[in-house]
Amino acid sequence: MSERSAAQNQIKQMLTMQDAMNSRVSDTWRENGYEWYRAIWVECAEMLDHHGWKWWKHQEIDVAQVQLELVDIFHFGLSLRLMTGATVDSITDTLATELTQSSNESDFKIALENLAAAAVSNKSFDAIALADCMRLMNMDLNELFRQYVGKNTLNFFRQDHGYKEGSYIKIWHGEEDNEVLANLVNSLDASASDFQQQLYAALEEKYPS
Repeated sequence: MSERSAAQNQIKQMLTMQDAMNSRVSDTWRENGYEWYRAIWVECAEMLDHHGWKWWKHQEIDVAQVQLELVDIFHFGLSLRLMTGATVDSITDTLATELTQSSNESDFKIALENLAAAAVSNKSFDAIALADCMRLMNMDLNELFRQYVGKNTLNFFRQDHGYKEGSYIKIWHGEEDNEVLANLVNSLDASASDFQQQLYAALEEKYPS
């Protein structure tokens, strides 16, 4: 399989998973008027704090947390693209091109502001700006896919265990569910055809009863 074909396969899987997750929250998510663009720029602001921007104090870049925020933004970006009415195949082809492109931007903060600017000004998802952010955080498409499948599976797990009703337990034996997820994702083979099913079963086993 060529590199582009592999990228298209991963992107199509993520689009399908995003549609399924959105439908799990609401069957009418396409008609509900959710402001996916707003979720993007709010996440950008949160990510900037994890990266660091204050010149008056010492700050360390929390790469793992920044990568996690990029994955969250990709969820919202996929949703925006699905809202355009374009076919999954068309969106896949476009994203496969955009996510493998890159500008010459070398400052993460500027790349992130480009991503936020498209969301604020045009209510759109700038996938090339996201690709810049990923590149500057040493994150390729394979890593995006691995972390995306992980977070998407956790989101499903949360919904299945009372997240919407407020009964979900977020601290699992002293750790937040995101931390448990990160450890499990690293312990499993993301290339396995049943990776998502394995991960869900592992979460089920770890969840405090």
